[in-house]
Amino acid sequence: MIRDNLDFKNVFFIGIAGTGMSAIAQYLAGIGKNVSGSDRYFLHNVFNETKEKLTDMGIHCFEQNGEGINHETELVVVSTAVEDTVPEVQKAKQLNVPIIKRSELLALITKSKKTIAVGGTSGKSTTSAMLFDILQYAGLQPGIISGAGLISIIKEARPDGSVGRGKIGNAKVGSGELLVIEADESDGSIVQYEAEIGLLLNIDKDHQEIDELMEIFITFKKNTRSLFVVNQSNSLAKKLSRNIKHDFSIDSNSDAGYVATDFTQNGLTISFKINGIDFNLNTVGRHNMENALAATAVANQLGVDLKICAESLQHYQGIYRRHQVLGNKHGVWLIDDYAHNPAKCAASIEACQNIAPKVIAWFQPHGYGPTRFLRNDFVHEIAKALRPEDEIWMSEIFYAGGTATKDISANDLINDIKALNRSAFFVENRNDFLKTVRPHLTNNCVLLLMGARDPSLEHFAAQIWNDL
Repeated sequence: MIRDNLDFKNVFFIGIAGTGMSAIAQYLAGIGKNVSGSDRYFLHNVFNETKEKLTDMGIHCFEQNGEGINHETELVVVSTAVEDTVPEVQKAKQLNVPIIKRSELLALITKSKKTIAVGGTSGKSTTSAMLFDILQYAGLQPGIISGAGLISIIKEARPDGSVGRGKIGNAKVGSGELLVIEADESDGSIVQYEAEIGLLLNIDKDHQEIDELMEIFITFKKNTRSLFVVNQSNSLAKKLSRNIKHDFSIDSNSDAGYVATDFTQNGLTISFKINGIDFNLNTVGRHNMENALAATAVANQLGVDLKICAESLQHYQGIYRRHQVLGNKHGVWLIDDYAHNPAKCAASIEACQNIAPKVIAWFQPHGYGPTRFLRNDFVHEIAKALRPEDEIWMSEIFYAGGTATKDISANDLINDIKALNRSAFFVENRNDFLKTVRPHLTNNCVLLLMGARDPSLEHFAAQIWNDL
């Protein structure tokens, strides 16, 4: 039965350009499945980078008009954003082709490997990438299905030695028994995974209220078959601990099995110790020390020596749009980041404060519902993170379509932050941002771009860099 195992050959993804969908599509192609898919961003005679990279991997891409599904299609995969009115959904129903959610398919994949599921409201992509890199460096040949592109995978050469267009970087099939996945709580899909090893990074208000999140992560814990590793530094996550000696903490007074101390940041590098072993990474922020600590704790439980973990992370290249440094022009460091909830935005700003004496942060919220839900949290977390010399700028909320009550604006958040005596500015159209902010730039500052879910953000960052 298709719903019980991976016994199918021809599979079609609706919305294949999404990070979660493209990752699973690539993984299936890597294990020999015939994979195809469509996306609303795939238009006739219009270049799409994701489409080209998927095509390079042997995945057939179609416009979202139904033509890609036929009598040979055995399974159709949809994301939570795909509605029944989409032509492919209608076509699949006409042909009686089974339709399953992305998360259901990922749950099937996790059963085929010794899976490590990385959960939490912040840091999943980075921690997954760090853990994958450690396991890879240790010779364990892991696989990964992630929500962000690992630079190390993006830059991988083809088997013939050529580079081509590069890879998306959010998936790889490993020859070993281990598979690292991101377990997403935002849509509740994390409760479907029965991983061998579960890692809980943190629990902070994000897409749901705390009570709802606690129930989700309690189920995540129950479903984890063997090892469950928890961040003792996060008070809510700590409540779900199974065995403190497997856990980790950045509190030097903690009894956790893995403790990070002596954090320092020098420009774009961080240093710290884990159980007395020196770690040095080319990244920024205390939150990345915590992510590295989490990855190290799991890897060490799997038998990887702490010194090997440290050696591996010295070579960590980061992931796409996670504090990605685009460069420095005229004394301005331009950094692109996926931060999109209050805790992440605050941590992102604070991480940049060790780079230059002034941080100018720009943020594009996504979704009217989420922005309304998190309004007060955004205001207070960002305001608390800003120094007197720092600034926060916002452009209007990204709208992905569908039904939404547009009764809130990013300018409402800006006015709330201004009321707390912070330097806050609203530029409705982001295309006017650089022109408007230019007089605020100095010859020694960071320009930090933050936002998620909008696929054009990477092009926006590239345009800012080009025009800076």
